[in-house]
Amino acid sequence: MQLLESGEMYLETIYILSQKGGEVRSVDVGEYMGFSKPSVSRAIRLLKEGGYVLMAEDGHLTLTDAGREIAAKIYERHTMLASFLERIGVSPEVAVRDACKMEHDISDETFDAIKRHVFGQGGK
Repeated sequence: MQLLESGEMYLETIYILSQKGGEVRSVDVGEYMGFSKPSVSRAIRLLKEGGYVLMAEDGHLTLTDAGREIAAKIYERHTMLASFLERIGVSPEVAVRDACKMEHDISDETFDAIKRHVFGQGGK
């Protein structure tokens, strides 16, 4: 199953919330993203069907290994791209907003080159 940008955003949100500690529920995801309960429920159902998310009987969400891998990749891209944009003079607010758009479309090759050039790490 090929994930759309919205699916990646949901995985990233679950990842971020889980990193902050505590258990993550659909309502937490909706509040964080500003989405309605029906939208979140549909997205979580699709992510469960795709094998990216598990939901416990009490409603707590956990990323599968596949979901965690994608979420961590998107989160790394987001944080590094925002940092890169700030380093070249973009305001923090715009850098975060633009990084959110770029993180889903940038190729692995280009992202790895940015990491090597700016941060001296990763890539080929």
